[in-house]
Amino acid sequence: MKYEIKDNAIFFTRPGEWGKISACGRDSIRFQASPQGKVKEQNWTIEPGSADAKIWLEGDCAYFVTGEMKAVVHGDGRMEYFRKDKRILSEKSELTFGAGIRNYRNRGSGLWSGRVTFAPVEGEHFYGLGHEATGCFDLKGCTIDLRHVNAKCAMPFVYSSLGYGFLWNMPSTGTCELAHNRTRWNSDSMEQIDYVVIGGEPREVSETLADLTGHAPMMPDFGLGFWQCKLRYETQEEVLQVARRYKELGIPLDVIVIDYFHWTEQGDYKFDPVYWPDPKAMAEELHAMGVKLMVSMWPTINEKSENYGEMFDRNLLIRTASGSNRVFDFYGPQAEIDPTNPETREFVWKKLKENYIDQGVDCLWFDEAEPEIHPEHFDNLVLSMGNGDQVGLLYPYYYAKLVYDGMKAEGRQDIVTLSRCAYPGAQRFGTLVWSGDIPSTFESLSDQVKSGLNMAMCGIPWWTTDIGGFYGGDIETPYFRELIVRWFQYGLFCPVMRLHGSREGKDYTRPIIEPTGGDNELWSFGEENFEILKDLVLLRERMKPYLRSAMKKASERGIPVMRPMFFDFPEDEVCYGLGEQYMFGDDILFAPVVSQGQRVKKVYLPKGNWVLTKDRTVHQGGTWLETTVELREFVAFVREGSEVLSIF
Repeated sequence: MKYEIKDNAIFFTRPGEWGKISACGRDSIRFQASPQGKVKEQNWTIEPGSADAKIWLEGDCAYFVTGEMKAVVHGDGRMEYFRKDKRILSEKSELTFGAGIRNYRNRGSGLWSGRVTFAPVEGEHFYGLGHEATGCFDLKGCTIDLRHVNAKCAMPFVYSSLGYGFLWNMPSTGTCELAHNRTRWNSDSMEQIDYVVIGGEPREVSETLADLTGHAPMMPDFGLGFWQCKLRYETQEEVLQVARRYKELGIPLDVIVIDYFHWTEQGDYKFDPVYWPDPKAMAEELHAMGVKLMVSMWPTINEKSENYGEMFDRNLLIRTASGSNRVFDFYGPQAEIDPTNPETREFVWKKLKENYIDQGVDCLWFDEAEPEIHPEHFDNLVLSMGNGDQVGLLYPYYYAKLVYDGMKAEGRQDIVTLSRCAYPGAQRFGTLVWSGDIPSTFESLSDQVKSGLNMAMCGIPWWTTDIGGFYGGDIETPYFRELIVRWFQYGLFCPVMRLHGSREGKDYTRPIIEPTGGDNELWSFGEENFEILKDLVLLRERMKPYLRSAMKKASERGIPVMRPMFFDFPEDEVCYGLGEQYMFGDDILFAPVVSQGQRVKKVYLPKGNWVLTKDRTVHQGGTWLETTVELREFVAFVREGSEVLSIF
């Protein structure tokens, strides 16, 4: 083992490996190692800061200290990390006699697969890794694929209850094993290993992660209210009729959304004039009612599109290593755009601006943003930035950047892009992530609560679900009518409150091209439910000042709006197991009902005094409480003395 100390970093060499240990921000240590020569500075989406470090050699070890964090490089190459002199992370040998530290396997063309293995710690809990319907809140014991698919967003970051965050700074596909016998990070295709260990309590780590990966902008006011969406409004007049009725009923509506197949061909990026004869007039009428307009855009494109020939000739599309470049089949074989290519971003933005933004559309919905490919063989994709299994997780990051850069160039500040996927850093582009096409079941609702809390720990403060779930919901059944109320109550306490879904029932129709779901407006689920849902929307309107303050903290400091209980109470061990209650901003504790027929909810109250909003009773913290919860009721507590209590 050979060490060199220079440029505020440790450089080391050992047989088959070159490495570097450096500081990249407050209490943050970055490890980089290459099996083929000196380390490259591949920052991907991070923006490393600087911090002073104390470095020295002692025996066959090298020591690196920055802030409260210390790294030790042992003579065999093994890494250990300490926070406040307590060991938090230690590499585990894979072979006898302490051998087998970090594994590389050559894949040719300068790429390698690789893995890093750490020793397990009894009682450690893990959170993060994006959203996926695992049914788990604490991810200890889980193996998570690092690949994007519909309803699964892979964010290679975890927070540990030992007081550190771990960012796997490689956009390759792979796996994360949070097993009981080891913690292991695997990359399918890379040039080098690169990760960052961030020391701190949850709030400190979130702030540092935002500094490292980027801060979200301030959420525009229109994002704080109620969003109306369904699969799908098919004509201009239908959209206007829905908005007019909300206006007549006195129900605040901030955003209405037009879903897919409003276009002529996939890849044309414009309204079909047969059904949308005057989009600009439509947008102007909506704006006069105080409603913003969002329109769906897919990355798919077929040979019938007027843009296909030029995009194909200029290599603006995803190519494949073998077979056709048609990677998705939906009403014909579809190719997909390659937003990692700056020329693609420029070309597509020009079309989006001309056909949507200049027509009065306020914001865009980027569906299929993983991208969705069938089969899910990322190693068959060839992107401008590299092979799909090496850089594929970056796709939604550059997809969102496409719109953000274009909007900023037009002088726009109120930028929100709804996306089905994300990657660390996408928050800086105004990315609002939703959890994809999920079933309309109580089990799914329970999964979403846990998924949202894990996503909150990954640096993405804007997150939401399809209220009611996306598919399988029959609006005529008692089951769904109960589910929609409970999901709406959950949506009230989400960063964005958006109603969407493909509904079944008597109004199910099959008109233009793709089957269209049934009605999905507040008045679609029975008279009793209408009054309940209307009251929830009105409460959301009253909640806006509180939300605005929470969003400001999310933007300036990286503090998520909805977050696990341990975020605010890291010293309370009970909070690390609470996956079905959470803090919403600084002062509201919300416990969603996620089971059919449930009329009693058990809630844990941490230290302090808490006021139950429905009856104003005060309860002392540090204990469990059971409370009744009828269908029209929800379970929320407010810190005693908080002004937000007055809105309930």
